[in-house]
This record gives sequence, C-alpha cells and structure tokens, in this order.
Amino acid sequence: MKLDINTPDFKWNELGFKYHQTNCHIIYKYKDGKWDDGELVEEPFLKIHIAATALHYGQTGFEGLKAFRMKDGKIRVFRPQANAERIISTCEYTMMAAPTVEMFLDGVRRVIAANIEYVPPYGSGASLYIRPVFFGTEARVGVSSAEEYALIIFVDPVSDYYKGGMSNPVKSLIMANTDRAAPYGTGHVKIGGNYVATVRASHLAKKRGYPILLFLDSASKTYIEEFATSNFFALTPTDSNGKRHYITPDSHSILHSITNMSLEKVAKDILGWEVERRKIPFKEVEEGKFNEIAACGTAVVITPIGEIDHEIVKEDGSIVINKHIIGDGKTVGSGLLKLQKTLIDIQNGEREDPFQWMWPSNGIEAEN
Repeated sequence: MKLDINTPDFKWNELGFKYHQTNCHIIYKYKDGKWDDGELVEEPFLKIHIAATALHYGQTGFEGLKAFRMKDGKIRVFRPQANAERIISTCEYTMMAAPTVEMFLDGVRRVIAANIEYVPPYGSGASLYIRPVFFGTEARVGVSSAEEYALIIFVDPVSDYYKGGMSNPVKSLIMANTDRAAPYGTGHVKIGGNYVATVRASHLAKKRGYPILLFLDSASKTYIEEFATSNFFALTPTDSNGKRHYITPDSHSILHSITNMSLEKVAKDILGWEVERRKIPFKEVEEGKFNEIAACGTAVVITPIGEIDHEIVKEDGSIVINKHIIGDGKTVGSGLLKLQKTLIDIQNGEREDPFQWMWPSNGIEAEN
C-alpha cells in the first residue's frame, strides 16, 4: 500500500529510515549487449528466473543517495555522478553490464519526477532516499557472469536516521574471530555479499548493547578498516591555531564512501583542516591520539563513537575486552558538529555549494 502523505496527522519527521511504497520505480533491462530505455513501473514486485545469477551466485550490487527539496524550493540530488561512477566500478569488478553515467542520471531524474510529491518539504528533517539495485537476471547453473541484467531505481521518503540529526555517542565493538572482507576480496565495491557477511555478528553485537561493529584488517588484525555499514574517520584535538587533522583509513578492503569523501572536502576546503587518508594502526586509538571518532554514510551522515571495546583472544582461547573511551564518551565533539552542519547546510541550500555537488543546478520538476 502506498504511503499516504495527505492524512491530517502525517509528520515527515517521523518517517524513520524504512521502506515506504511510492508511486513507482524505474527499471532498465540489459539484453543482447545493450540497455533499453527504461520503464516506470507501479507494481513493487519483480518477476525473475529461478536460475538467475543474482539468486545463486550473488551477482548483485546496490547504491544509496538522497534528494532534497532545498531552501530555494528546487529539488536536487546530492552527488549522483559519484554514485554512478561507483556503480560502474562495482559492475566492472563483478563482471556485470554497467550503465553509463548519463543513463543513471536520467533514471534518477525520471523516478524523482514521477514521485515528486514524496520529496519532503524543506526544513522537515526528511529527504527522499534513492536506492538503485542492479543484478544478473539470466538463467545460469554454472558459475559465470550473466549476459542479461536489470537496473532498478526506487525512491523512499525518510526522516533523519536519528531525531535531531545526530545521536549521542554510541559504543562500538571489535568482535574477536570475525572479519568483514578479505584483503584482496570485494570489500571495496558495493555488493550485497559484503553486507550479509556482517549481519550475524552485528545482530549478536546489538544484543550485547553495541549498535555498531568496527573491523580491523583481516590479515594482521592491527589496522582499522571500517564499520559494518559505514566508513571510519577520526579527528585529532585542535592545535594552537584551532586546526585539526581528519584521518580516515586507506585500504583495498573498504568501500569508498561518498559521504566520507565529501566530509574530507568539507574538512580541508571549508574548515581548513589537514586531511590524511592512510593506514591507521589501532594502536593510535589505544594511545588516545583521537578525541573524536565517527562512522559516516548516506543514511545517517555521522554517528559519533564514544567507546570502542576490543575483544582480545588469549593463548588459552579465552576472550578479554579492552575498553577505549573516546573524548569523554558522552558528548558529541565540536568537530563532528561542524562537519555535520556544514554538509547538511549544503544539501539543504542553507549555504553556498562550492563544489557543485547538488544536481541538477536547475532542479527536478514533475513531468507533464
């Protein structure tokens, strides 16, 4: 059933981050070496062959991005070109047919225009989440890439992941005997398999009071990689000039988060901080070199981390937990607040967009 936004008690800021049915989605199909022109479809169910490569061999990937009704009243999307480029990278690595950037942008524009009333109002604390998903549809029993694919783009109005825009600092766990991705595996591309690999561990961690898991590199267990569903970054204390260092891991095994890359630009070009993308030994957390740490991603933007608990396996097989408090463990740091406000202000049109991230410049309108 479609989301009814016309009820008297409807509140955009209480939508949460979950699926809501809208008017339609758009689907493109790839066959005989080419993509079709795409079709808007109302029915939110898909007919797929029982032997499709997506179902058996995980030949599937997805993306996540957002559209905003901005201060000037126009609807724009945050950095869709970057998502298109990441789709192409994922498709190339997993042997799937990739859409062009132009085709992807056309699909995003068409599906938003067809669901224009579901773009939340400016100032509502909500946005239109856009979920592209692409997968092999050809019937194959042997392990190989398909020659037929689908790209679906659907939209879903969502409110802030956390009411008020940012949570209080949360506890994170580095769980013993658990890995997210192999050193030279698929951790750097956005495929479904990277996420299901963390579902069980994340479930167990949440039952123990940890909302988010942090992973170290699977080879040496000494370098920070990323959280289960988002990138890691850390801030150093301010120096005598009020400047900081924004530090985030460099590894083949982590996804290149568009949110993280955007925060790096904000930190360097707007706030004037130093930015480092490098290997980060967990020892630097143990030594207290960072006074603010966060997870970042499209859904939440920034999740402050107040404590990282590290499970260590002893020689006798028992596990001990070393606790590391970040900052005071309870208060969101001023650096994270500046980063979050600056990025959200760009997305909402509250401040200048010096990087021309919001697309298209003239906005998206309903089609006649």
